[in-house]
Amino acid sequence: MGTNDGSSEDIEQSEISRRSFLATAIAVIGGVITMGIAIPSIIYIVGPALVKGKEEEWYRLGPTSKVEIGVPTLYKVKITQQAGWISSEEEIAVYVITENGRDYIALSNVCTHLGCRVRWITDRGIFFCPCHNGVFGKGGEVVSGPPPEPLERYELKIEDDQIFIKVS
Repeated sequence: MGTNDGSSEDIEQSEISRRSFLATAIAVIGGVITMGIAIPSIIYIVGPALVKGKEEEWYRLGPTSKVEIGVPTLYKVKITQQAGWISSEEEIAVYVITENGRDYIALSNVCTHLGCRVRWITDRGIFFCPCHNGVFGKGGEVVSGPPPEPLERYELKIEDDQIFIKVS
């Protein structure tokens, strides 16, 4: 009577353990699938908030000897921007002005109204935007027209007679 020769009690315990094994296996597989979907989704949503700000770099424009006193001089520089694995190159234009040969300012040539390019009109001593007749003074301040703000200024430094601007 004490022998276990396939009694119904042993079969029930064996079925229960199979059931609990399958339930556990299904729960583990479901958890792995859920994590496989949830983790990338959370990273996608929260990731941009965790990314550090864009790095600022100094770009060389050219020699200071090119800038005439009192006359804005246009420099162009190519900037490479990296977004993930995509790299794009953009050319920006900057007006550099000096009134004394020692102090320089660098102004964007993009109008603050709609992003059109401004140009220096020597006879009138102004920057003019042809899109909506925006007018800026020599220092980039708004003189007339629809532009809401003065021309953007770049941080500038001079090293070894070369002009550098900081671009983010």
